[in-house]
Amino acid sequence: MATHATPSARHHISLSWGVPLALGAVFGFYAGFLRRTGVAVSWWDVLFGVVAGLVFVGVAYGLGRIQRALPRELRAAAYAGLCGMSIGFLHSLTGCSILQAVGMGLFFAAAMLVASYYIFYMREK
Repeated sequence: MATHATPSARHHISLSWGVPLALGAVFGFYAGFLRRTGVAVSWWDVLFGVVAGLVFVGVAYGLGRIQRALPRELRAAAYAGLCGMSIGFLHSLTGCSILQAVGMGLFFAAAMLVASYYIFYMREK
């Protein structure tokens, strides 16, 4: 009897790592760009962007790993919190007041809460 070889999963990055890495790269690049104080980009701006991106990747990957254990309401709230904190942090780098950054974060968190709850509710029916 001939057996078929199963394709190895070692040669590609799964979505559990790919999505947080892609989002973290965009987040880190944008955070480093917003932090620029002068005309030229300094190494501190690059380091800031890399660290911000790595923190985002870690939190997004951790949330992705535990999301199946959470009920849909809590899962939607967790994604809303991640989105709101990320947008609020990026907005705070523009030099605005803390109230504007918190307001922007809350606005996007509320939008993400509604959208993610709707998606999770429709997929689990």
